[in-house]
Amino acid sequence: MALVAYIRVSSLGQSLEVQRDKMRAIGVEPDHIFEEKRSGVDTNRPALKEALRFARKGDAFVITKIDRLARSATDLLQIVQQLQGKGVALRVLDQQIDTSTPAGKAMLQMLAVFAEFETAIRKERQMDGIAKAKEKGTKFGRKVQVTAEIAAQIRSMREDGLLIPDIIQKTGLSKASVYRALELAGRAEDTGEPSLPFPTGSHREEVEEEEEE
Repeated sequence: MALVAYIRVSSLGQSLEVQRDKMRAIGVEPDHIFEEKRSGVDTNRPALKEALRFARKGDAFVITKIDRLARSATDLLQIVQQLQGKGVALRVLDQQIDTSTPAGKAMLQMLAVFAEFETAIRKERQMDGIAKAKEKGTKFGRKVQVTAEIAAQIRSMREDGLLIPDIIQKTGLSKASVYRALELAGRAEDTGEPSLPFPTGSHREEVEEEEEE
């Protein structure tokens, strides 16, 4: 059985020496130690990916602390499952965890519960955030497309004396979209060609301000 170690610190100014010494003390070969100076929340950790690829069936993947390896309970569970799929055990030195033992396997079951709880909490926070955003008037979903018919209706509203803010309120479109619709409706009338639909909120870099009346 080979020992494959992964050690990490969060910034370039921090030292890996303490973790490196712990790995050497338990007999990890120098070329089996994968080192990284990156934040734990960074999803792009090349040394971790290389260490996971390097580990083979029967090996033990060693870290000093859980927070050196994963960003969350969900992330940790995914990594452990990846190691298990390869027949590799996880050892955490400072917290005395070894997934090759019955106690370590029990830890995995607890970890799965924590990961599920973490996911549920994240979803609840997202739903709360969406609800609060809706209360503030934020709109979600696919943007409406302005068709030739809608552009003609907007032009008709304008010709009837409706102000741009009133048209925006009635149609739910942005100011840029309303002006663009008026532009296309006028062009269609001049050329006799139907206006093509276009996504709202685009295609106009500058929007004229509503004239004072």
